[in-house]
Amino acid sequence: MLFLRVCSAFFLLATFIPLLKWEYWWIRIFDYPRLQKLIIILILFGAWFFLGSYEHWEKYAWLGSLGFAVAFLTHKVVPFTPLGSKMIDSAPFQQENGIHLLVANVYQYNQNYNAALNLIQKEDPDLVFLVETDKNWETGLAQLEDQFESSIKIPKDNTYGLLLYTHLKIVRQEINYLIDEEIPSLELDIELRNGKLITIYAIHPTPPVPGENTESTERDAEILMVGKKSKENPLPSLVIGDLNDVAWSYTTQLFLKISEMADPRRGRGLFSTFHAKVPLFRWPLDHIFLSKHFGLGDLKVQSSIGSDHFPISLKAVLTAENTTETLEANGEEKKEAHQKISDGLESD
Repeated sequence: MLFLRVCSAFFLLATFIPLLKWEYWWIRIFDYPRLQKLIIILILFGAWFFLGSYEHWEKYAWLGSLGFAVAFLTHKVVPFTPLGSKMIDSAPFQQENGIHLLVANVYQYNQNYNAALNLIQKEDPDLVFLVETDKNWETGLAQLEDQFESSIKIPKDNTYGLLLYTHLKIVRQEINYLIDEEIPSLELDIELRNGKLITIYAIHPTPPVPGENTESTERDAEILMVGKKSKENPLPSLVIGDLNDVAWSYTTQLFLKISEMADPRRGRGLFSTFHAKVPLFRWPLDHIFLSKHFGLGDLKVQSSIGSDHFPISLKAVLTAENTTETLEANGEEKKEAHQKISDGLESD
């Protein structure tokens, strides 16, 4: 019974501690395994139900607490299942009026370049964005420079290198270092085949983990800075990359409100991309968010390329009517986002 008590107490704490808005890594890390926590707490609930004594008040206390946690987690998980409402309506994909993207964290020390090349050949996307790419990855994927009309290469050996290849015309490009001079991001205006312009923000902020950052301050600031840029941009836009944050976290929800963008996962599924090699510990870390101008043609988690992340691909199409559901920030949330961005800039 001691083991059951300790496990129950730990997972109750793990369920509700993310409600604290503190940015310490040991709190924010509990944002990630929401589905796993739900499954474990259901098992613990069953254990108390069948093993505990009906006459003992402790049983009912644990059942009540665990039952509340189950209800809370179910409420949070359901939006990322087909039972939830879609933020982005489905739309037939039209190549002339849309874009097909492939996004992947390749894992810098992975050397399976052929797997990445084969996936790119199979999918034949309009745009490929790869992170954790060093000089070895640039060399290993060199043939893509002949296959794609344009490329942007920022190889780095600090796990924050970027490689981007596209068949579409890049009308404007910025290489930014929004928070850290060693962590680049991209802002591109892309011309679709029908001549219409869209903006792509491609980012890979640092995670809140020991050895990187003990707090999520810099990650949150970069995500929200890009959200503000997208909101102020009159062009249809996408935010893509490994955000080192899950789709249901408070920061991601705040990003959706500040940017007024939409998450294609909502109403469709988790589409978990990490950890590719540990099935029990998977959650959605790699993202493609869309502005209200787009409908969704397709969303897919791709097969492994030897990385600890699965690649993710998406087909988006510009639509004549706005059928996308977006969230809107209230005054307090706007102040909070502004403060988070200020804190991130000051921490650099």
